[in-house]
Parts: sequence; structure tokens; C-alpha cells
Amino acid sequence: MASRAATEAFENLALSLRDEDGVTFEPSGLVVHGKLFAFLQGERLVVELPESRSRDLVTRGVAATFVSEGHPSRKWVSVADVQLWDELARESHEFVGEPPIGGQS
Repeated sequence: MASRAATEAFENLALSLRDEDGVTFEPSGLVVHGKLFAFLQGERLVVELPESRSRDLVTRGVAATFVSEGHPSRKWVSVADVQLWDELARESHEFVGEPPIGGQS
């Protein structure tokens, strides 16, 4: 369960992203064009990023690999440092919200 401070930080993040293209704040977390890209788990923000970026963040100790149902993810990471939440959520929004190559042609 998230603390009041973490919940407020996540709600503020959601408010800052609400005007971005296609972003909605749903019970599951932040969604862009129907795809989840960030959510709060306990005291940590969980975001989906390109595999290489996720690996870099984990290697540098900035993030931890997100584990769901006993399976580690290559793209999802969790971040405790609230100061990084905005930057990484925006990066995740851009990554998840991008149309697939050739998808608009």
C-alpha cells in the first residue's frame, strides 16, 4: 500500500501529464492510447521503457527490475526516487505512445 506522500506525488504526476496527447488517469495507472505506461506500486513508480534504457537504469542502481507474478520484466522498472518520476514517466509516455513503425502509412 502506498503512503500518502507517494499517492500525492503520483496524483501530481498524473495532473502534470493530463494534457499530453492521449493520456488518461485510470484506476490501473497512467494510460496512453489504451496502453498502460506508468503506475504506482507501494512507494515506487513503475514505468515501461525500451529494454536498453531499463537495463541501463537497473545497472546504475537508479531503478529495479519490475517483477510481475514471479517473472522479471525486460522493459518495466520501478523507481523509488520521486525526483525522477516526472522525467521517466514522460519518457515512458513517449515510448509506449509512439505508433509502431509503418503504423501511420
